[in-house]
Amino acid sequence: MPAFPAYEGERWYAAYTCANHEKRVAAQLDGAAVEHFIPLYNSVRRWKDRRIHLALPLFPGYVFLRLALRDKLRVLQIPSLVHLVGFNGQPAALSDEEMEALRQGLTEQLNAQPHPYLKVGRRVRVVSGPLTGLEGIIVRRKNHLRFVISLNLIMRSVSVS
Repeated sequence: MPAFPAYEGERWYAAYTCANHEKRVAAQLDGAAVEHFIPLYNSVRRWKDRRIHLALPLFPGYVFLRLALRDKLRVLQIPSLVHLVGFNGQPAALSDEEMEALRQGLTEQLNAQPHPYLKVGRRVRVVSGPLTGLEGIIVRRKNHLRFVISLNLIMRSVSVS
């Protein structure tokens, strides 16, 4: 039986996880030798007597992973990984260019933080810098301009200075 190219080739997918289990799923993906990406941002939480610095996921509830669909079952057996995001029961692959730009841009220590998902607004494309090639929306927040990147598949957004 001939193999289908989409079934054999590795692509990026968004995996939905149980609440607050993104890092745990990422650790288990490490153990299974599956390439993955979990973008994090630094947050300071104040308690009565101290401040604590936390690394929280930019896209709560999601981990991005790169695999061939033939390996889907191996990944779905990971506890706390609920399913691969898709349509009509089929996982939907993310754009390789978008994922590479996101991975490279977020490693440049940008001040990224979660942002509410935006559907309307003026779309722009970055032409130079660490986020080259990404499309997003410019918004003003507290007299500062921020660039909002939206991933339509998972309906989540991130803003960077």
